[in-house]
Amino acid sequence: MATIRPVASLLLVAVFIATAFGKPAANDDSTWSEVDHSAQLAHKRARSAHAQSRTAPTDQERTPDYWTNMARASIDEALRLQTLNTNVAKNVVLFLGDGMGVSTVTTARILKGQKAGNPGEETVLAMDSLPYTAMSKTYNIDQQVPDSAGTATAFLCGVKAEAGVIGVDGRTRYGNCSSSKGHEAESIIVHAERAGKSTGIVTTARVTHATPASAYAHSAARGWEADSDLSAEARENNCTDIAYQLVEEAPDVEVILGGGRRMFTPRTATDPEYGNNGDRNDGVDLIQRWQDGKTGTAHYVWNGTGFRDVDPESTDYLLGLFEMSHMKYSADRNLTDPAEEPTIADMTRKAIEILQKNDNGFFLLVEGGRIDHGHHASQAVKALEDTLAFDDAVQVAKDMLDTSDSLIVVTADHSHTLTFAGYPDRGHPIFGQNVYTPDDVWDGLPYTTLLYGNGAGYSLVETTNGNVTQVTRQNVTDVNTADKEYKQQSAVPLASETHGGEDVIIMAGGPMAHLFHGVQEQHYIAHVMMYAACLGENTEHCDKPSTPKPVGSAGPAARGSYYTVALTTILYSLLLMAATPF
Repeated sequence: MATIRPVASLLLVAVFIATAFGKPAANDDSTWSEVDHSAQLAHKRARSAHAQSRTAPTDQERTPDYWTNMARASIDEALRLQTLNTNVAKNVVLFLGDGMGVSTVTTARILKGQKAGNPGEETVLAMDSLPYTAMSKTYNIDQQVPDSAGTATAFLCGVKAEAGVIGVDGRTRYGNCSSSKGHEAESIIVHAERAGKSTGIVTTARVTHATPASAYAHSAARGWEADSDLSAEARENNCTDIAYQLVEEAPDVEVILGGGRRMFTPRTATDPEYGNNGDRNDGVDLIQRWQDGKTGTAHYVWNGTGFRDVDPESTDYLLGLFEMSHMKYSADRNLTDPAEEPTIADMTRKAIEILQKNDNGFFLLVEGGRIDHGHHASQAVKALEDTLAFDDAVQVAKDMLDTSDSLIVVTADHSHTLTFAGYPDRGHPIFGQNVYTPDDVWDGLPYTTLLYGNGAGYSLVETTNGNVTQVTRQNVTDVNTADKEYKQQSAVPLASETHGGEDVIIMAGGPMAHLFHGVQEQHYIAHVMMYAACLGENTEHCDKPSTPKPVGSAGPAARGSYYTVALTTILYSLLLMAATPF
């Protein structure tokens, strides 16, 4: 029997190797579909041989070692993350890309790389490097495809509600002021202020728009931004407008930066930039009232010059309203004008510099609001340029904050109908036209890699050749589809492109970021942020010892130690088995 033991040991080793590293059996059901994709691929390769836009793979990319080493580095990082950061989050920053669905993130990533002179697909966004991810289900309780008010109420207040409502629960009916009474939902900003933290709001939309409003206001209708917008029923039941609530009912928000001046000024006031009048019927100058109500050092600014003159060290409160309505698209900014409004990255930096003076920490909401508007206009260039500006703001927070005590969360409220398709070659200009042959496109016309499911880009053209009249898509062969004003073509004609209803991604790093996992309801985001910062009612864990600050990524020595321990354990077990008599 002793002679059988070595054989058994060797057999065990062989079984271990086979099960750990063996190639899985082929799956007979693994065909893609009934479409002959192999024929499509061959056809594409034939025409790609002459495509000038094609980027050849690098020599590194053609070697297995390149991909193996990349995967091993990722595994090392994943192993390092097994030491969970269970510290209390002193600071929380929520970055909300309005309308930033997965297709927007992917195509913005490629755009960033191509602007740097690279193919683009291999590029890493600042948000991409956050280590934990999950998916968020975005529906409102009454809509399959959501609006931004109901979604913001979910991720800021922790409850799902109807579309169109702000900071109230599901018992509130859209547009019905009386139904909102007693059904207000407190946001994470309220909990943070109650805990002694500083708070701030940064947005490229109006500060009274759906997402920022849900951080401080309670309204049965997102459109009630100024008193002139209130319905008769709202006035009869003493509901107040959103701008009024920001100044009079949420006075402790230290930093407010964005657009929307006209919601705060009366119709008798003249705007300092455009000369237009405000929207308020009550005659109240809410900007002046905001300044009068502050006991610390408070500054109001309306252009880039005033903004850049603000000293964060000596500033307790900052209100910046840089446009009458929404701020400019990133693609429309005048880079040579010294008074040009600040970027979202500039605003994020200034906000953190002011808020981080509080030893208790802070909560900051940063919204890239105009990503959504670019998509609604079917102008992908504007949407993606604003996505890159938003990502720059994420990088600012990563550079300024230590994730040992600061939680950074990046997500979207919903998606859009932007599609990214057509078998373009590696490095193909993201706003470019697909190479085609008549066999691929039945109408024989080129199409762009980026299209919308619906929207203002729908266009049919009638052409006549002899006695034959045809109605086809617009021929974009000679059109500059990378121009910021170009509207990508769509399948269904609508004045404004719609939201998309698919899940959106959550990316996070810092204390308790590992709680973002799997597929979650959107309101889960608010609860994780409050749990991480010990806000609200769920605070039983807050007295536990903190996790030591992680020491850098595991290097080759650490990786080798994992393998050494595992191999030693296996060999030792086999020797024991070989030496043990039956």
